[in-house]
Amino acid sequence: MSFFEKLKRDIGITEEEERVKPKKETPKEKIEKKKEKPTPPPAKASAGKKVTEGKEEKPEKIPVSLSKKESAGWLKAEGQLAVDVYQTNSEFCVQAPIAGVELEDLEVSVENEMLLIKGERKEPVGDGEKNYFYQECYWGPFSRQVILPDDVDVSRIRASLNGGILLVKTPRVKRVKRKRVTIQTTE
Repeated sequence: MSFFEKLKRDIGITEEEERVKPKKETPKEKIEKKKEKPTPPPAKASAGKKVTEGKEEKPEKIPVSLSKKESAGWLKAEGQLAVDVYQTNSEFCVQAPIAGVELEDLEVSVENEMLLIKGERKEPVGDGEKNYFYQECYWGPFSRQVILPDDVDVSRIRASLNGGILLVKTPRVKRVKRKRVTIQTTE
């Protein structure tokens, strides 16, 4: 049984098995099959599972409860902003779709050779209680960190927001790959 089949079985997912025609066995294979005696697996206890005479039962369900404060924190987890990172001959660029974010709710900074983009997308106020069919849009705080390469000049970084797309450009500087140093003697 493959790893994924075992995993599906352990978490209770069942699928209809594909019907495959059995392969015809040769007389030699039939004889070999009869010679083999299946040995029962050793009874050993697994974490959270009961073992009874070589038969493994389903794991015990352990109730998990979170306090109101813990569950509220889990629901308000910070999202990760999707970004495109690319470079041209003269610039290192980070592009991110942030439609629906107000300029005052957005922060772009550089800290320890890392570009930080933070913000919050506020959910539009609606009419009373909503019964969603789908809820795929992320509302709330988000952030993203991008490591900057060594060949950029962070003192000349600039950001622009146009049509809901944030574009952060950092000029690349040419580093001297190899430079011959003359040695002076002191006499």
